[in-house]
Amino acid sequence: MKLIKISSVSKYFNGQLALSDFSLQIENRERIVIFGPSGCGKTTVLRLLAGLIAPDSGSISINDEVVAANGRIIKEPDERNLGMVFQDLAIWPHLTVKGNINFGLKAKGIPKIEREQRLREILKLVRLTDYAEKKPAELSGGQQQRVALARALALHPIALLMDEPLSSLDLELNIRLRKEILRLQEAAGFTLLYVTHDRDEALAIATRVVIMKEGRIEQITDVLNAGQYFEKAVK
Repeated sequence: MKLIKISSVSKYFNGQLALSDFSLQIENRERIVIFGPSGCGKTTVLRLLAGLIAPDSGSISINDEVVAANGRIIKEPDERNLGMVFQDLAIWPHLTVKGNINFGLKAKGIPKIEREQRLREILKLVRLTDYAEKKPAELSGGQQQRVALARALALHPIALLMDEPLSSLDLELNIRLRKEILRLQEAAGFTLLYVTHDRDEALAIATRVVIMKEGRIEQITDVLNAGQYFEKAVK
């Protein structure tokens, strides 16, 4: 059984084709990178999978259950057990690290004892135990990124969707956080679907790469063979 199946999905915005006949099957614990230039449909794939928009045609299944098909959202975002980290992180500036992580747990109705246990575990996992009472403005860019990761992972998602999460960081921090994402994925065991236009990020993170251009899949390949297709994708 595939964890995620995206089958012949197409999407239009204001009459313009954004995604055409997109199909992808994802196994448990895979690290899939969707690579391509700006405007090629990468983020649209994540938004469809997250349930933020519906496919105009085709279907999306999670754990063999159809969650969206042919213009309909069958399962809402909070019913899909997926975590998402946005490009702008979207962490609450007025809440502490602890408060940001607890926000989603409370919204899900997790009992207090379990919330506290998950909070301790996730703070340790992302190495932010000593920063629990700090607010985002008191943290470095890398620490803020880990808060966003912690908030998503605290909900125990079956898959984590990441949309250009490192694009605003300098190269040294970018490289360090790539390694941190890999460490967390290994430790927590989630499936990763990661969007980027940076080939070095793609090669560092992926087990498989989906190369896109103009709303279509150009190639799906393992990471060892991805390099030969990159040039064609970004031209």
